[in-house]
Amino acid sequence: MFVFTAFVLGCGNAENDKNTAQSDTTATTQKKELKNILFFGTSLTAGYGLDPAEAYPALIQNKIDSLKLPYKVINGGLSGETSAAGKSRIDWLLKQPIDVFVLELGANDGLRGLPVDETTKNLQFIIDAVKAKHPNAKMVLAGMQVPPNMGATYANNFKDMFPALAEKNKMVLIPFLLDGVGGVPKLNQPDGIHPTAEGDKILATTVWKYLADLL
Repeated sequence: MFVFTAFVLGCGNAENDKNTAQSDTTATTQKKELKNILFFGTSLTAGYGLDPAEAYPALIQNKIDSLKLPYKVINGGLSGETSAAGKSRIDWLLKQPIDVFVLELGANDGLRGLPVDETTKNLQFIIDAVKAKHPNAKMVLAGMQVPPNMGATYANNFKDMFPALAEKNKMVLIPFLLDGVGGVPKLNQPDGIHPTAEGDKILATTVWKYLADLL
């Protein structure tokens, strides 16, 4: 009886060990299979003035996790980034696997009144770099607008740049990243430019509306 019981327990332990090993292997495999979403942009993406957990890319990660989708968000936002600076930084970030690329650049160009043609060329350079390195990556472009005091002609040309680039490169277009937030004092920090934590919740909702179908 003792021998039989020991045998059964031994088999049970062996089976448990097997199941544990299989579970560990599955978890490791799932971890390896996580796909990367790179948000490449300015202080709006970096979450200037906010806790990193309050920035909209982090909120997107929370949404992804709640739905148990196999994606990891990489926040590649940098405060003060212009499209020209982005050209010199993109190659370093593209060394890792990228499955979805969200481009949020141009806002600082617009605020500085830089020529729209130059910004267009810089953004196209970045888009081409992503295509060359990760040809199967799905791509999203976040549209921006500049204040009317930049002049109507400049403001319109700047606004039109984003849909033109999205159409040319077959990218999903977010028409205006700051929709419902831009120009609303209570949703922006004292500088009137960067969203508050509540504002970033709206940004996350806006981005998710266009991103969800790609995941």
